[in-house]
Amino acid sequence: MSAEKAAALSLLSAEAVRARAHRMLAVGLADQLPHFGIEPTKLNVVADLVIATTRAAYPSLDVPFHSRWRHFVFGGEDRWALLDAATKWEDRRARARAAFDLAIVSVLLDAGAPSDWRYRDRRSGQRVGRSEGLALASLAMFVQGAFSADAADPLRVDADALARLSDGALERGFQVASGNPFPDIGTRAELLRQLGRTIAAASGIFGLADRPRPGGLFDVVLQGAQSSAAAAPAVLANVLHHFGPIWPSRLTLGGIPLGDCWRHPALASADATDGLVPLHKLSQWLTYSLIEPLQAAGIGVTDIDGLTGLAEYRNGGLFVDTGVLQLRNPAEAAVVHDVSSELVVEWRALTVALLDRLADIVRQRMGLDAASFPLARLLQGGTWSAGRMLAAELRPDGSPPIRVATDGTVF
Repeated sequence: MSAEKAAALSLLSAEAVRARAHRMLAVGLADQLPHFGIEPTKLNVVADLVIATTRAAYPSLDVPFHSRWRHFVFGGEDRWALLDAATKWEDRRARARAAFDLAIVSVLLDAGAPSDWRYRDRRSGQRVGRSEGLALASLAMFVQGAFSADAADPLRVDADALARLSDGALERGFQVASGNPFPDIGTRAELLRQLGRTIAAASGIFGLADRPRPGGLFDVVLQGAQSSAAAAPAVLANVLHHFGPIWPSRLTLGGIPLGDCWRHPALASADATDGLVPLHKLSQWLTYSLIEPLQAAGIGVTDIDGLTGLAEYRNGGLFVDTGVLQLRNPAEAAVVHDVSSELVVEWRALTVALLDRLADIVRQRMGLDAASFPLARLLQGGTWSAGRMLAAELRPDGSPPIRVATDGTVF
């Protein structure tokens, strides 16, 4: 294996995300970052807010994991649970493959929604935006068989059906119209097409027990599980390695796509990873979303805190809006920044490291440990909700404090 390839593989892990994020934080605490100053004492204020938000939503502290499944609960109804109960699955593994299918496609379709886009939910009649609207739209398409190659078996996602998915089909499923715009819908459709092509080309991996499908990843994880248990970082490794080719053209190293990985001069290294900052937000959120289907299939999931917090704008916005992170040039808040910009990379990496620090404070104050209150619960309880709440209080459109232009494949 070449040195460059080995270096690339070293970046495809949660361990690399965490290590480099904390290196960025160390530089920031030394007041040597170009875009953000850091006021760590204000983490106490954030902890108070997160604890209050968590207790209000979950008085018994029975907090579920932060995953795609939470967004399928709408109007007091768990739409996935209703579908699951009404379906006669062949066995637990067939159910798990379908759940993997849905989670993978739905997560990849949810990298943020336009602020003025809404999905009209046919069951409730309500118009729903943001992540909840994206979730309901993708679930409806799944139920209708939009991703299946077999009309008699709609509750599945097939590689060849994804590869043929048209922009128009996704526009119809997401109810895109002149008065309901979704500018990057074509980018998301292409992401799913590329997912289909990638899976079809790896039928020996994704077709172990069925036709090639995203849900075939369940059988891959099952094959590698030890004593009926899989470590969460190992699940992420499968996601990163097998889905790596689906991402739009970004950084590669040794011929390996690095996915959600960017450059920042603060992270110098004496090898080919010099200046590279892996974040893997969507891949980690997808991994969090695969935990429950694995558990329902009788596969235990260990080392959940081996994953990191998520480098996205609600968690990151929480730290900016509470003053933990302070822009050195306040005028930057009025500028739209590219997702690859030095400022955004710095912000996202600091978010990951600060979530670890915040978790320690919150657990100590609540009398909980990492096993009972992993990051997946802190995020749900938690930081994501508090970040959204603060954004709504501070800005009429609920937008994050820093504006980011993305192509619909990062956040």
